[in-house]
Amino acid sequence: MPSIYTQAVHAGERQPAPAETPVTTPIYHSVGYLEPSAARMEAVFAGEQAGYVYRRYESPTVDAFERAVATLEGGEAAFAAASGMAAVHAALLAAGVRSGSAVVAAQDCYGATYSLLSTLMAEQGVAVAFVDVTDLAQVQTALAEHRPAALLVETISNPLLKLADIAALAGLAHESGAALIVDNTFATPFLCQPLSLGADYVVHSASKYIGGHGDVLAGVVVTSQTNRQRLFTIEKLIGAVLAPEVAWLALRGLKTLPLRMERHCANALHVAQWLAAHPAAACVHYPGLPDHPQHTLAQRLLGGRGYGGMIAFELCNATQDAAFRFLDALKLILPATTLGDVYSLALYPVMASHRAVPPAERARLGIGDGLLRLSIGIEDPADIVADLDQALAAIAGEP
Repeated sequence: MPSIYTQAVHAGERQPAPAETPVTTPIYHSVGYLEPSAARMEAVFAGEQAGYVYRRYESPTVDAFERAVATLEGGEAAFAAASGMAAVHAALLAAGVRSGSAVVAAQDCYGATYSLLSTLMAEQGVAVAFVDVTDLAQVQTALAEHRPAALLVETISNPLLKLADIAALAGLAHESGAALIVDNTFATPFLCQPLSLGADYVVHSASKYIGGHGDVLAGVVVTSQTNRQRLFTIEKLIGAVLAPEVAWLALRGLKTLPLRMERHCANALHVAQWLAAHPAAACVHYPGLPDHPQHTLAQRLLGGRGYGGMIAFELCNATQDAAFRFLDALKLILPATTLGDVYSLALYPVMASHRAVPPAERARLGIGDGLLRLSIGIEDPADIVADLDQALAAIAGEP
């Protein structure tokens, strides 16, 4: 019989799997996995046999999350990453972005994406061109000039809520030999499935609506099996893979995504309509409003299920001081630097999401000192409106 030292290490481990199937996917913490033979392990390493050998390669809990997201997005496969930015970076690399290549991207994309392209990628020898993706002629010209490896857009842009005509952009990208990468974080697969419209890669910050409860930091890319293999090859070397505990939380959140999105969309439309009539709001950006310049596209692109849970609006008193006073006056809505939670959240893009974008460029894009972004939660819409009303009243007397 082994000694107590050996028993303490091995006792209770590696028991046979139960015949019963658990209702929910367990969290598999193990880093290493055993195969019944060395030959079988070699086959798994070689990609000739499905299985698990090391958590940086594959993990059962992460695999369950990837399969679920791929199903909702109508994709063949998915690859989960440690954050939304890790997913964006991986998608760019998988699409062939390298030194000497080029990327054409939406000019009003998420600030960290803008910074990734304009700093890290540019420093590594990638030519980057930012364009107004609502202007298809401008996109076509940029694609012809740069012949990029990838065109990167957002279904609904952050923070100005401009929409991308994905089917048209896919046609232009493929004509020029570029892969189309679509960040679908704001829309979620509940509102739009970009792969069905011709996208090659769909990226999500799963920290947002997919996780949905403010307790997940994760990203995921949905694509074809072939492209998924490229992502796997890249990420097993970079190591920006998702932890099983986080994958489990994200998978749990995903189960209520359609129910939450129904409420987010309904609440956001109610709040946007109220804000549009408020004298303190100079402009409201929300694709569900009839005066949004892309309202017709939004109806077609989002399938009539809603217009998303995000709103941006500009204060008539367009100063940083007014924006700060508004954020400080909020009582129900949380001034936190994220979005897509069950809670309603407020963010000041100049301070947070688009801080890395040069001020002159922010001003050119329309991200001014008076712009605020709201992520509308699932609370009672009357309570959300009441909080906005009292916060706007708090700054009404400013010069």
